[in-house]
Amino acid sequence: MIKISKILAAILTFCLSIVGASAAQSGNKEQALLSSYIGNWRGESVLVGSDKPDPFRCRLSVTKGIQAKINYSGRCTLITTTLSVNGTIAYIDESRRYEGAMSTNVGFTGLAVGIQRGNTISFNLKEKKKDRGGSDVRVGARLVLEGDSIIVYFEVEFNDSGNVMTADVPFAR
Repeated sequence: MIKISKILAAILTFCLSIVGASAAQSGNKEQALLSSYIGNWRGESVLVGSDKPDPFRCRLSVTKGIQAKINYSGRCTLITTTLSVNGTIAYIDESRRYEGAMSTNVGFTGLAVGIQRGNTISFNLKEKKKDRGGSDVRVGARLVLEGDSIIVYFEVEFNDSGNVMTADVPFAR
């Protein structure tokens, strides 16, 4: 169970920390959209696919950063694990895209590109990792900034067993 919590902690950390990138000036429209997420957020869900459904809770604080960035700091409790994440998100004019960067207390770091459709920005991550036992694990996560909500979807597949664990975490202010 601890092995599963560490992997899920890394995934949740990634999802909560998709918020940063390189310094750049963004347009007023993009900056206004990012600024609309400033505030304190809470989310909770249930991890499905393990021996029994495991509940967890998360908090996320989004603040104004320098230039055209927003910063975030989050914390989740899952089973017996507490994880934290920090990062930034920005609109990069030169590449006409949103980029998010993060770091975690479990050694997971990442950079993701956000795709915008209307007032929705979606960040996707697909990676392969090794668990503590050396087995392959497929990790998929999606962070969606939509309207007045933040939603995190994630999935972990343990390739040796075929076991898949998922959770959808809606955040609200």
